Amino acid sequence: MTNKALIIGSSGVVGSALAERLLEQGWNVSGVSRGRTATVPGVTQISADLTSRDALDAALAGVDPTHVFITAWSRQANEEENIKVNGAMVANVLAAIGPAGTVRHAALVTGLKHYLGPFDAYGKGAVPVTPFREEQGRQDVPNFYYEQEDRLFDAAKQFGFTWSVHRPHTIIGYAVGNAMNMGQTLAVYASLCKHTGQPFVFPGSRAQWEGVTDLTDARVLARHLQWASTNDAGKNEDFNVVNGDIIRWQWLWPKLADYFGVEAAPLPAAISPLEDRMAVAPRLWREIAQQHGLAEADVTKLASWWHTDADLGRPMEVITDMTKSRKAGFLDYQGTPDAFFDLFERLKREKLIPG
Repeated sequence: MTNKALIIGSSGVVGSALAERLLEQGWNVSGVSRGRTATVPGVTQISADLTSRDALDAALAGVDPTHVFITAWSRQANEEENIKVNGAMVANVLAAIGPAGTVRHAALVTGLKHYLGPFDAYGKGAVPVTPFREEQGRQDVPNFYYEQEDRLFDAAKQFGFTWSVHRPHTIIGYAVGNAMNMGQTLAVYASLCKHTGQPFVFPGSRAQWEGVTDLTDARVLARHLQWASTNDAGKNEDFNVVNGDIIRWQWLWPKLADYFGVEAAPLPAAISPLEDRMAVAPRLWREIAQQHGLAEADVTKLASWWHTDADLGRPMEVITDMTKSRKAGFLDYQGTPDAFFDLFERLKREKLIPG
């Protein structure tokens, strides 16, 4: 039987990597997005408003997926609205496709804010002891990830499919117009430094600079999603998903600087967020795009200063345990420096950063 995937957020950093993976594996793939950016060739594209049940019912009529992958979220003004909107999106999708009875498995991608708390209270509560483990459960704070999970669990019971929840750390991958993309953000930042002759200054905290951490290649996450959705060991389970190595930014930062031919500055005495320093980035990026014939002159389509600041500005250690996945049979590994360099090479090929 041919597997038929429906990817919610198919043009995003996770959805794109997943679509590429599943197409390579012979799946039929449909994708739902807002239609603002291009999707992977071979994906049957569906444009729909995830917040509207009626719109989704109409858009997904006749779509009969065997597997559903929810990789999208919508950033709101506060966590109360995040809970309301993002929980409804999950419920709407599953209510639209569940009654047909074709769905065998639904996977939800969340992240380490499950342990750290939402943006409104990021790392301010009683953060669990690291490495984060799935058994540590939920924090006693409102969190839209928990609402999404609950809507997934409810639908699984109602419609009789299995589920999995996937919690990556910061994702390194390719996508244009994505709101959470550190790899592309750092590539754009380094390119701006090279254009202006400025040093490559780490924008985060001393704790992140000196401590150990891990990250998630979108390709590893894509393989993890496929594995959990097609193996008994992945059914009705929550999993952390990271590359398998650990890094210190004070070790990796000069390597990234060397790749772009810029100076790696020492850690500044005070934290130096990108969002505070990038007011001139739109004008400068237009200059760079014209000079190098780039395919995208709007820097906001490539970089997300606020999200990279949030990740690199954390005042505590953030590292993830993968034992649960390893014991269940998922053994894939990806070196983190190569995850960055592979992405940078692709960005050059796609004419999104200077070659």
